[in-house]
Amino acid sequence: MTLPFPRHATIASLWLAAAMAFAQEHGVAERLYLSGDRAYAARSFAEALESWNQVLQQEPRSPYAARALYRIARHHADEGRPQQALPLIEKLKSEHLSSPWAGEGMLLRGSLLAQAARRPQDLREAMGEYHRVLDLFPDLPSAPEAHARLGQAWKDQGSWGRALHHFLEASRLDPRSLVGLQATLQAAELLDLTGDLQGCLRMLQRVRDLGPGTALAEEAGWRLAVRIRHRLLRGPLRSEGPWPGGRTKWLKTPTLLATGPKGELFIYQDDLDRAAELRGDQLVPVGPTGRNAKAMVAGPAGSPWLVLSKQPVLRDEGVLGTAGPAAPGGAFMDRWGTLWLSDAKNPSLLLVAPDGSSRSIPSPTAVALAPLPGGAAVLASDSNRSLHFINAQGQPQLTVPYGKDLSGPFRSVLSLCSDPLGHIAAIVDGGDFEGVVLWGPDGQVLRSATWKSLGISGKFRAIALDRAGGILLADRSNDLLVRLI
Repeated sequence: MTLPFPRHATIASLWLAAAMAFAQEHGVAERLYLSGDRAYAARSFAEALESWNQVLQQEPRSPYAARALYRIARHHADEGRPQQALPLIEKLKSEHLSSPWAGEGMLLRGSLLAQAARRPQDLREAMGEYHRVLDLFPDLPSAPEAHARLGQAWKDQGSWGRALHHFLEASRLDPRSLVGLQATLQAAELLDLTGDLQGCLRMLQRVRDLGPGTALAEEAGWRLAVRIRHRLLRGPLRSEGPWPGGRTKWLKTPTLLATGPKGELFIYQDDLDRAAELRGDQLVPVGPTGRNAKAMVAGPAGSPWLVLSKQPVLRDEGVLGTAGPAAPGGAFMDRWGTLWLSDAKNPSLLLVAPDGSSRSIPSPTAVALAPLPGGAAVLASDSNRSLHFINAQGQPQLTVPYGKDLSGPFRSVLSLCSDPLGHIAAIVDGGDFEGVVLWGPDGQVLRSATWKSLGISGKFRAIALDRAGGILLADRSNDLLVRLI
Protein backbone atom coordinates (compact mmCIF):
# COMPACT_ATOMS: atom_id res chain seq x y z
CA MET A 1 0.00 0.00 0.00
CA THR A 2 1.40 3.29 -1.04
CA LEU A 3 0.99 6.02 1.46
CA PRO A 4 0.28 9.55 0.14
CA PHE A 5 2.91 12.24 0.62
CA PRO A 6 2.10 14.81 3.20
CA ARG A 7 0.46 17.89 1.67
CA HIS A 8 3.41 20.18 2.39
CA ALA A 9 5.75 17.73 0.67
CA THR A 10 3.53 17.72 -2.42
CA ILE A 11 3.56 21.55 -2.65
CA ALA A 12 7.33 21.60 -2.18
CA SER A 13 7.83 19.12 -4.98
CA LEU A 14 5.62 21.16 -7.28
CA TRP A 15 7.61 24.32 -6.52
CA LEU A 16 10.85 22.43 -7.12
CA ALA A 17 9.60 21.13 -10.46
CA ALA A 18 8.44 24.61 -11.47
CA ALA A 19 11.79 26.12 -10.49
CA MET A 20 13.67 23.50 -12.49
CA ALA A 21 11.43 24.13 -15.50
CA PHE A 22 11.92 27.92 -15.14
CA ALA A 23 15.70 27.53 -14.99
CA GLN A 24 15.67 25.22 -17.99
CA GLU A 25 13.40 27.51 -20.00
CA HIS A 26 15.29 30.68 -19.17
CA GLY A 27 18.54 28.90 -19.79
CA VAL A 28 17.38 28.51 -23.38
CA ALA A 29 16.38 32.19 -23.48
CA GLU A 30 19.79 33.17 -22.18
CA ARG A 31 21.60 31.03 -24.72
CA LEU A 32 19.48 32.41 -27.56
CA TYR A 33 20.10 35.96 -26.42
CA LEU A 34 23.86 35.44 -26.10
CA SER A 35 23.93 33.80 -29.52
CA GLY A 36 22.35 36.93 -30.94
CA ASP A 37 24.85 39.05 -29.02
CA ARG A 38 27.74 37.10 -30.54
CA ALA A 39 26.30 37.41 -34.05
CA TYR A 40 25.76 41.13 -33.63
CA ALA A 41 29.35 41.65 -32.50
CA ALA A 42 30.42 39.88 -35.70
CA ARG A 43 28.11 42.21 -37.68
CA SER A 44 25.87 39.31 -38.68
CA PHE A 45 22.81 41.46 -38.03
CA ALA A 46 20.21 39.22 -39.65
CA GLU A 47 21.34 36.24 -37.56
CA ALA A 48 21.30 38.35 -34.40
CA LEU A 49 17.80 39.64 -35.02
CA GLU A 50 16.56 36.11 -35.73
CA SER A 51 17.97 34.86 -32.40
CA TRP A 52 16.47 37.74 -30.46
CA ASN A 53 13.09 37.30 -32.13
CA GLN A 54 13.18 33.64 -31.10
CA VAL A 55 13.60 34.78 -27.50
CA LEU A 56 10.48 36.94 -27.89
CA GLN A 57 8.48 34.10 -29.44
CA GLN A 58 9.48 31.35 -27.02
CA GLU A 59 9.97 33.28 -23.78
CA PRO A 60 8.08 36.59 -24.00
CA ARG A 61 8.14 37.00 -20.19
CA SER A 62 11.78 36.13 -19.76
CA PRO A 63 14.14 38.84 -18.48
CA TYR A 64 16.04 38.26 -21.71
CA ALA A 65 12.95 39.22 -23.70
CA ALA A 66 13.25 42.77 -22.37
CA ARG A 67 16.90 42.88 -23.39
CA ALA A 68 16.09 41.44 -26.82
CA LEU A 69 13.34 43.98 -27.42
CA TYR A 70 15.69 46.81 -26.56
CA ARG A 71 18.51 45.48 -28.75
CA ILE A 72 16.23 45.05 -31.77
CA ALA A 73 14.80 48.56 -31.29
CA ARG A 74 18.31 49.96 -30.86
CA HIS A 75 19.41 48.31 -34.10
CA HIS A 76 16.56 49.87 -36.07
CA ALA A 77 17.29 53.26 -34.52
CA ASP A 78 20.99 53.02 -35.36
CA GLU A 79 20.12 52.08 -38.93
CA GLY A 80 17.91 55.15 -39.32
CA ARG A 81 14.55 53.37 -39.02
CA PRO A 82 12.85 55.09 -36.06
CA GLN A 83 9.35 54.04 -37.19
CA GLN A 84 10.35 50.40 -36.71
CA ALA A 85 12.05 51.08 -33.40
CA LEU A 86 9.26 53.03 -31.68
CA PRO A 87 6.60 50.24 -31.57
CA LEU A 88 9.16 47.87 -30.06
CA ILE A 89 9.96 50.41 -27.35
CA GLU A 90 6.24 50.77 -26.57
CA LYS A 91 5.99 46.98 -26.25
CA LEU A 92 9.05 46.99 -23.97
CA LYS A 93 7.49 49.64 -21.74
CA SER A 94 4.09 47.95 -21.55
CA GLU A 95 5.29 44.38 -20.91
CA HIS A 96 8.51 44.91 -18.95
CA LEU A 97 8.08 48.22 -17.13
CA SER A 98 9.95 47.01 -14.05
CA SER A 99 13.00 46.01 -16.09
CA PRO A 100 15.94 48.42 -16.33
CA TRP A 101 15.80 47.80 -20.07
CA ALA A 102 12.50 49.66 -20.10
CA GLY A 103 14.45 52.64 -18.78
CA GLU A 104 16.95 52.26 -21.60
CA GLY A 105 14.02 52.09 -24.01
CA MET A 106 12.55 55.32 -22.63
CA LEU A 107 15.88 57.04 -23.10
CA LEU A 108 16.09 55.75 -26.68
CA ARG A 109 12.54 56.86 -27.44
CA GLY A 110 13.30 60.30 -26.06
CA SER A 111 16.38 60.65 -28.25
CA LEU A 112 14.43 59.58 -31.35
CA LEU A 113 11.68 62.09 -30.62
CA ALA A 114 14.29 64.81 -30.06
CA GLN A 115 15.95 64.00 -33.39
CA ALA A 116 12.62 64.38 -35.15
CA ALA A 117 11.91 67.76 -33.50
CA ARG A 118 11.90 70.78 -35.79
CA ARG A 119 11.52 73.48 -33.14
CA PRO A 120 11.99 73.75 -29.36
CA GLN A 121 8.27 73.25 -28.67
CA ASP A 122 8.51 69.77 -30.21
CA LEU A 123 10.80 68.55 -27.39
CA ARG A 124 8.13 68.20 -24.71
CA GLU A 125 7.37 64.52 -25.27
CA ALA A 126 11.07 63.64 -25.44
CA MET A 127 11.64 65.48 -22.16
CA GLY A 128 8.83 63.47 -20.59
CA GLU A 129 10.68 60.25 -21.40
CA TYR A 130 13.92 61.57 -19.90
CA HIS A 131 12.09 62.56 -16.72
CA ARG A 132 10.52 59.09 -16.49
CA VAL A 133 13.95 57.49 -16.74
CA LEU A 134 15.15 59.54 -13.77
CA ASP A 135 11.93 59.04 -11.77
CA LEU A 136 11.66 55.26 -12.27
CA PHE A 137 15.32 54.27 -12.63
CA PRO A 138 17.46 56.82 -10.76
CA ASP A 139 20.34 54.33 -10.47
CA LEU A 140 20.33 53.34 -14.14
CA PRO A 141 23.83 53.57 -15.67
CA SER A 142 22.30 55.80 -18.35
CA ALA A 143 20.89 58.30 -15.84
CA PRO A 144 23.73 60.75 -16.58
CA GLU A 145 22.77 60.67 -20.25
CA ALA A 146 19.14 61.38 -19.36
CA HIS A 147 20.31 64.43 -17.39
CA ALA A 148 22.50 65.56 -20.29
CA ARG A 149 19.66 65.23 -22.79
CA LEU A 150 17.34 67.16 -20.50
CA GLY A 151 20.01 69.82 -20.26
CA GLN A 152 20.17 70.14 -24.04
CA ALA A 153 16.39 70.32 -24.32
CA TRP A 154 16.14 73.08 -21.71
CA LYS A 155 18.98 74.93 -23.42
CA ASP A 156 17.15 74.75 -26.75
CA GLN A 157 14.14 76.31 -25.05
CA GLY A 158 16.18 79.13 -23.54
CA SER A 159 15.88 77.91 -19.92
CA TRP A 160 19.56 78.21 -19.13
CA GLY A 161 19.27 77.76 -15.36
CA ARG A 162 17.44 74.43 -15.69
CA ALA A 163 19.80 73.34 -18.46
CA LEU A 164 22.84 74.11 -16.31
CA HIS A 165 21.40 72.09 -13.40
CA HIS A 166 21.06 68.95 -15.54
CA PHE A 167 24.45 69.32 -17.20
CA LEU A 168 26.12 69.69 -13.81
CA GLU A 169 24.24 66.66 -12.48
CA ALA A 170 25.38 64.55 -15.45
CA SER A 171 28.92 65.76 -14.86
CA ARG A 172 28.73 64.89 -11.16
CA LEU A 173 27.34 61.39 -11.71
CA ASP A 174 29.87 60.29 -14.32
CA PRO A 175 32.61 62.93 -14.64
CA ARG A 176 35.13 61.01 -16.75
CA SER A 177 32.80 59.37 -19.27
CA LEU A 178 32.09 60.76 -22.70
CA VAL A 179 28.63 61.87 -21.52
CA GLY A 180 30.05 63.47 -18.40
CA LEU A 181 32.78 65.35 -20.27
CA GLN A 182 30.28 66.58 -22.88
CA ALA A 183 27.99 67.76 -20.09
CA THR A 184 30.85 69.62 -18.43
CA LEU A 185 31.69 71.29 -21.73
CA GLN A 186 28.05 72.31 -22.17
CA ALA A 187 27.93 73.63 -18.61
CA ALA A 188 30.97 75.79 -19.38
CA GLU A 189 29.22 77.34 -22.39
CA LEU A 190 26.09 78.05 -20.35
CA LEU A 191 28.13 79.74 -17.64
CA ASP A 192 29.56 82.03 -20.31
CA LEU A 193 26.07 82.75 -21.65
CA THR A 194 24.99 83.80 -18.17
CA GLY A 195 28.01 86.09 -17.73
CA ASP A 196 30.17 83.87 -15.51
CA LEU A 197 33.41 83.89 -17.52
CA GLN A 198 35.58 82.64 -14.68
CA GLY A 199 33.23 79.74 -14.01
CA CYS A 200 33.28 78.94 -17.72
CA LEU A 201 37.10 78.87 -17.78
CA ARG A 202 37.21 76.60 -14.73
CA MET A 203 34.79 74.16 -16.33
CA LEU A 204 36.80 74.07 -19.56
CA GLN A 205 39.96 73.34 -17.58
CA ARG A 206 38.07 70.58 -15.76
CA VAL A 207 37.33 68.88 -19.10
CA ARG A 208 41.02 69.03 -19.94
CA ASP A 209 42.02 67.61 -16.56
CA LEU A 210 39.48 64.76 -16.56
CA GLY A 211 39.81 63.74 -20.22
CA PRO A 212 43.45 64.18 -21.21
CA GLY A 213 44.16 63.10 -24.77
CA THR A 214 40.48 63.03 -25.77
CA ALA A 215 38.83 64.99 -28.56
CA LEU A 216 36.70 66.77 -25.94
CA ALA A 217 39.82 67.91 -24.07
CA GLU A 218 41.13 69.31 -27.34
CA GLU A 219 37.80 71.05 -27.94
CA ALA A 220 37.89 72.53 -24.44
CA GLY A 221 41.49 73.62 -25.02
CA TRP A 222 40.77 75.86 -28.00
CA ARG A 223 37.65 77.28 -26.37
CA LEU A 224 39.71 78.14 -23.30
CA ALA A 225 42.62 79.64 -25.27
CA VAL A 226 40.43 81.82 -27.51
CA ARG A 227 38.48 83.21 -24.56
CA ILE A 228 41.69 84.05 -22.73
CA ARG A 229 43.13 85.76 -25.81
CA HIS A 230 40.05 87.81 -26.64
CA ARG A 231 38.45 88.38 -23.22
CA LEU A 232 41.37 88.55 -20.77
CA LEU A 233 44.56 89.43 -22.64
CA ARG A 234 42.89 91.59 -25.29
CA GLY A 235 46.20 92.58 -26.85
CA PRO A 236 46.37 94.89 -29.88
CA LEU A 237 45.60 93.22 -33.20
CA ARG A 238 48.53 92.70 -35.53
CA SER A 239 48.84 91.28 -39.02
CA GLU A 240 50.65 88.04 -39.83
CA GLY A 241 50.48 89.06 -43.49
CA PRO A 242 49.37 86.81 -46.37
CA TRP A 243 48.07 83.47 -45.13
CA PRO A 244 48.60 80.53 -45.18
CA GLY A 245 52.36 80.44 -45.41
CA GLY A 246 52.68 83.89 -46.94
CA ARG A 247 51.00 82.81 -50.18
CA THR A 248 50.12 85.68 -52.51
CA LYS A 249 48.08 86.00 -55.69
CA TRP A 250 46.76 82.46 -55.32
CA LEU A 251 43.00 83.07 -55.32
CA LYS A 252 40.54 84.18 -57.99
CA THR A 253 38.82 87.22 -56.46
CA PRO A 254 37.75 85.94 -53.00
CA THR A 255 34.56 87.69 -51.94
CA LEU A 256 32.94 85.41 -49.31
CA LEU A 257 34.22 83.33 -46.39
CA ALA A 258 32.33 80.81 -44.25
CA THR A 259 33.32 78.34 -41.56
CA GLY A 260 31.86 74.90 -40.96
CA PRO A 261 30.96 73.24 -37.64
CA LYS A 262 34.40 71.62 -37.37
CA GLY A 263 36.28 74.76 -38.30
CA GLU A 264 36.37 74.13 -42.05
CA LEU A 265 37.08 77.24 -44.10
CA PHE A 266 35.15 77.83 -47.33
CA ILE A 267 36.20 80.53 -49.81
CA TYR A 268 33.90 81.74 -52.57
CA GLN A 269 35.90 82.96 -55.58
CA ASP A 270 33.96 85.36 -57.74
CA ASP A 271 35.95 84.65 -60.91
CA LEU A 272 35.15 80.93 -60.63
CA ASP A 273 31.50 81.31 -59.52
CA ARG A 274 31.94 78.70 -56.81
CA ALA A 275 33.45 77.92 -53.42
CA ALA A 276 36.39 75.79 -52.38
CA GLU A 277 37.38 74.31 -49.03
CA LEU A 278 40.88 75.05 -47.78
CA ARG A 279 42.43 71.74 -46.71
CA GLY A 280 45.93 72.36 -45.47
CA ASP A 281 47.27 74.69 -48.14
CA GLN A 282 45.20 73.21 -50.96
CA LEU A 283 41.85 74.37 -52.35
CA VAL A 284 39.27 71.66 -53.05
CA PRO A 285 36.18 72.79 -55.07
CA VAL A 286 32.97 72.05 -53.16
CA GLY A 287 29.31 72.94 -53.36
CA PRO A 288 27.22 74.27 -56.24
CA THR A 289 28.10 76.80 -58.91
CA GLY A 290 26.45 80.22 -58.72
CA ARG A 291 27.27 83.55 -60.27
CA ASN A 292 27.67 86.66 -58.09
CA ALA A 293 26.80 84.98 -54.80
CA LYS A 294 25.92 87.47 -52.08
CA ALA A 295 26.13 85.19 -49.04
CA MET A 296 27.43 81.73 -48.21
CA VAL A 297 26.70 79.34 -45.36
CA ALA A 298 28.03 75.90 -44.41
CA GLY A 299 25.26 73.35 -45.05
CA PRO A 300 24.47 70.35 -42.81
CA ALA A 301 26.34 67.92 -45.08
CA GLY A 302 29.60 69.86 -44.81
CA SER A 303 29.27 71.63 -48.14
CA PRO A 304 28.62 75.36 -48.63
CA TRP A 305 25.31 76.77 -49.83
CA LEU A 306 25.15 79.93 -51.95
CA VAL A 307 22.64 82.76 -51.68
CA LEU A 308 21.97 84.80 -54.83
CA SER A 309 19.79 87.90 -55.19
CA LYS A 310 16.07 87.09 -55.61
CA GLN A 311 16.83 83.41 -56.31
CA PRO A 312 16.46 80.15 -54.40
CA VAL A 313 19.38 79.07 -52.25
CA LEU A 314 21.79 76.84 -54.17
CA ARG A 315 23.07 73.58 -52.64
CA ASP A 316 24.43 70.24 -53.83
CA GLU A 317 21.00 68.62 -53.51
CA GLY A 318 19.37 71.30 -55.66
CA VAL A 319 17.64 74.55 -54.82
CA LEU A 320 15.99 75.33 -51.48
CA GLY A 321 12.89 77.50 -51.40
CA THR A 322 11.27 79.48 -54.16
CA ALA A 323 12.95 82.88 -53.89
CA GLY A 324 15.50 84.64 -51.74
CA PRO A 325 15.81 88.20 -50.42
CA ALA A 326 16.05 91.07 -52.90
CA ALA A 327 19.41 92.10 -51.45
CA PRO A 328 20.90 89.26 -49.37
CA GLY A 329 23.06 90.59 -46.59
CA GLY A 330 23.96 87.51 -44.58
CA ALA A 331 22.97 83.95 -43.81
CA PHE A 332 23.38 81.20 -41.23
CA MET A 333 21.79 77.86 -40.39
CA ASP A 334 20.44 77.17 -36.91
CA ARG A 335 20.58 73.83 -35.14
CA TRP A 336 17.09 72.92 -36.43
CA GLY A 337 18.25 73.16 -40.05
CA THR A 338 16.43 76.44 -40.65
CA LEU A 339 18.25 78.92 -42.87
CA TRP A 340 18.18 82.56 -41.73
CA LEU A 341 18.60 85.24 -44.40
CA SER A 342 18.83 89.00 -43.95
CA ASP A 343 17.74 91.60 -46.49
CA ALA A 344 19.53 94.92 -46.95
CA LYS A 345 16.46 96.49 -48.57
CA ASN A 346 13.54 95.16 -46.53
CA PRO A 347 12.91 95.26 -42.75
CA SER A 348 12.57 91.51 -42.25
CA LEU A 349 14.45 88.24 -41.93
CA LEU A 350 13.54 85.29 -44.14
CA LEU A 351 13.56 81.88 -42.44
CA VAL A 352 13.62 78.88 -44.78
CA ALA A 353 12.81 75.47 -43.27
CA PRO A 354 14.49 72.24 -44.44
CA ASP A 355 11.41 71.39 -46.54
CA GLY A 356 11.70 74.69 -48.44
CA SER A 357 8.79 76.44 -46.75
CA SER A 358 9.55 79.95 -45.54
CA ARG A 359 8.30 82.68 -43.25
CA SER A 360 9.38 86.22 -42.43
CA ILE A 361 9.92 87.91 -39.09
CA PRO A 362 10.28 91.69 -38.68
CA SER A 363 13.73 93.18 -38.16
CA PRO A 364 15.72 96.26 -39.13
CA THR A 365 17.09 96.22 -42.67
CA ALA A 366 20.32 94.24 -42.29
CA VAL A 367 23.42 94.29 -44.47
CA ALA A 368 24.90 91.37 -42.51
CA LEU A 369 23.81 88.57 -40.20
CA ALA A 370 25.62 86.04 -37.97
CA PRO A 371 24.60 83.37 -35.41
CA LEU A 372 25.25 83.51 -31.68
CA PRO A 373 25.24 80.71 -29.06
CA GLY A 374 21.93 79.61 -27.61
CA GLY A 375 19.99 80.23 -30.82
CA ALA A 376 20.47 84.00 -30.82
CA ALA A 377 21.77 86.15 -33.70
CA VAL A 378 23.34 89.52 -34.42
CA LEU A 379 22.61 91.69 -37.44
CA ALA A 380 24.22 94.87 -38.73
CA SER A 381 21.94 97.66 -39.91
CA ASP A 382 23.59 100.49 -41.82
CA SER A 383 20.30 102.39 -41.97
CA ASN A 384 20.38 103.06 -38.21
CA ARG A 385 24.11 102.37 -37.78
CA SER A 386 23.75 99.75 -35.05
CA LEU A 387 24.33 96.12 -34.27
CA HIS A 388 21.10 94.44 -33.19
CA PHE A 389 21.18 91.36 -30.96
CA ILE A 390 18.03 89.19 -31.20
CA ASN A 391 16.91 85.96 -29.58
CA ALA A 392 15.87 82.72 -31.28
CA GLN A 393 12.36 84.12 -31.89
CA GLY A 394 13.72 87.28 -33.51
CA GLN A 395 12.88 89.51 -30.54
CA PRO A 396 15.32 92.37 -29.85
CA GLN A 397 17.64 91.95 -26.87
CA LEU A 398 20.39 94.57 -27.24
CA THR A 399 21.35 97.41 -29.59
CA VAL A 400 24.97 98.60 -29.93
CA PRO A 401 25.69 101.80 -31.89
CA TYR A 402 28.40 101.40 -34.52
CA GLY A 403 30.86 103.78 -32.84
CA LYS A 404 30.40 102.67 -29.22
CA ASP A 405 33.73 102.06 -27.40
CA LEU A 406 35.76 103.03 -30.51
CA SER A 407 37.95 106.03 -31.24
CA GLY A 408 35.40 107.19 -33.80
CA PRO A 409 32.19 106.07 -35.57
CA PHE A 410 31.93 104.17 -38.82
CA ARG A 411 29.11 104.18 -41.31
CA SER A 412 28.85 100.66 -42.73
CA VAL A 413 29.60 96.99 -42.12
CA LEU A 414 31.07 95.27 -45.17
CA SER A 415 31.20 91.79 -43.67
CA LEU A 416 30.18 90.19 -40.37
CA CYS A 417 31.01 86.82 -38.80
CA SER A 418 30.93 85.02 -35.46
CA ASP A 419 32.40 81.96 -33.78
CA PRO A 420 30.73 79.30 -31.57
CA LEU A 421 31.83 81.21 -28.45
CA GLY A 422 29.84 84.33 -29.28
CA HIS A 423 32.66 86.55 -30.54
CA ILE A 424 31.60 88.82 -33.41
CA ALA A 425 34.00 90.33 -35.95
CA ALA A 426 33.33 92.83 -38.72
CA ILE A 427 35.05 94.73 -41.49
CA VAL A 428 33.85 98.31 -41.08
CA ASP A 429 34.09 101.26 -43.44
CA GLY A 430 33.36 104.97 -43.71
CA GLY A 431 33.57 107.70 -41.10
CA ASP A 432 36.43 108.06 -38.63
CA PHE A 433 37.15 104.33 -38.17
CA GLU A 434 37.93 101.94 -41.04
CA GLY A 435 39.29 98.51 -40.22
CA VAL A 436 38.33 95.54 -38.05
CA VAL A 437 36.29 95.35 -34.83
CA LEU A 438 35.84 92.37 -32.50
CA TRP A 439 32.93 92.37 -30.03
CA GLY A 440 32.07 90.01 -27.19
CA PRO A 441 28.69 88.28 -26.84
CA ASP A 442 27.53 91.19 -24.65
CA GLY A 443 28.27 93.76 -27.37
CA GLN A 444 31.42 95.09 -25.70
CA VAL A 445 34.32 95.94 -28.02
CA LEU A 446 37.14 93.55 -27.17
CA ARG A 447 39.74 94.37 -29.83
CA SER A 448 39.91 96.67 -32.83
CA ALA A 449 42.37 98.05 -35.36
CA THR A 450 42.38 100.40 -38.31
CA TRP A 451 43.99 99.46 -41.62
CA LYS A 452 46.63 102.09 -40.94
CA SER A 453 47.54 100.64 -37.53
CA LEU A 454 47.77 97.15 -39.06
CA GLY A 455 49.96 98.39 -41.89
CA ILE A 456 47.93 96.63 -44.57
CA SER A 457 45.86 97.76 -47.52
CA GLY A 458 43.52 96.10 -49.97
CA LYS A 459 39.88 95.64 -50.80
CA PHE A 460 38.79 93.46 -47.88
CA ARG A 461 35.27 92.13 -48.42
CA ALA A 462 34.96 89.01 -46.27
CA ILE A 463 35.90 88.00 -42.73
CA ALA A 464 36.02 84.80 -40.66
CA LEU A 465 37.19 83.71 -37.19
CA ASP A 466 39.33 80.59 -36.86
CA ARG A 467 39.63 78.25 -33.89
CA ALA A 468 43.03 79.54 -32.86
CA GLY A 469 41.70 83.03 -32.20
CA GLY A 470 42.78 84.43 -35.55
CA ILE A 471 40.80 86.77 -37.79
CA LEU A 472 40.89 85.94 -41.52
CA LEU A 473 40.35 88.62 -44.15
CA ALA A 474 39.70 88.03 -47.86
CA ASP A 475 41.39 90.64 -50.06
CA ARG A 476 39.66 90.62 -53.44
CA SER A 477 42.01 93.15 -55.03
CA ASN A 478 45.20 91.20 -54.20
CA ASP A 479 43.68 87.70 -54.46
CA LEU A 480 44.84 86.52 -51.04
CA LEU A 481 43.95 85.99 -47.40
CA VAL A 482 45.42 87.94 -44.48
CA ARG A 483 45.40 86.70 -40.89
CA LEU A 484 45.25 88.92 -37.82
CA ILE A 485 46.15 87.73 -34.31
